[in-house]
Amino acid sequence: MADINFSNPAPGSDVRAPDRAQARSGDLRWDIIELLFFAYRDFVGDADNELEAFGFGRAHHRVLHFVHRYPGLKVADLLDVLRITKQSLGRVLKQLLEEGYIVQRTGNNDRRQRLLFATAKGETLVAKLAGLQTDRINRALRDITPAGMDAVHQFLRAMIDHDDPDKVLQTILASGATAKAKA
Repeated sequence: MADINFSNPAPGSDVRAPDRAQARSGDLRWDIIELLFFAYRDFVGDADNELEAFGFGRAHHRVLHFVHRYPGLKVADLLDVLRITKQSLGRVLKQLLEEGYIVQRTGNNDRRQRLLFATAKGETLVAKLAGLQTDRINRALRDITPAGMDAVHQFLRAMIDHDDPDKVLQTILASGATAKAKA
């Protein structure tokens, strides 16, 4: 990973911000932007360290996560959720299939469908990664009140593009609304 250089540009270099950015510089949320960058870095870093031992990366983690959480997920829907190319998904899926973390089955009604399921081996890895991330989340939320928890959920949901047609995103948002209604 490249280092961040916080120093000023070299004298004589022609580093110009776009006019729109200059006009908005007073209302940019550098505090939140940087907190999100570093929070994401550390949140995925816990799993990255574990995945490295398997020769896996973040794409493998995301595929395993969604296949585990939504058994029978169609390959086409996974492409939509992850917003990656068929080629990128194909490489990752091939490795996960070959190493026994995921199995692929044809659809019952449509034999052209490729449905994905996590194996016991895949579920074990997902649980380990989710455990690492849950530990980090729990540490961060330890001293937050129930009202603060609502604000955290509200903020994170508001950060998601709600015009996104992802079925998984719809499921996540719907399950959150159902859980809140039950509470």
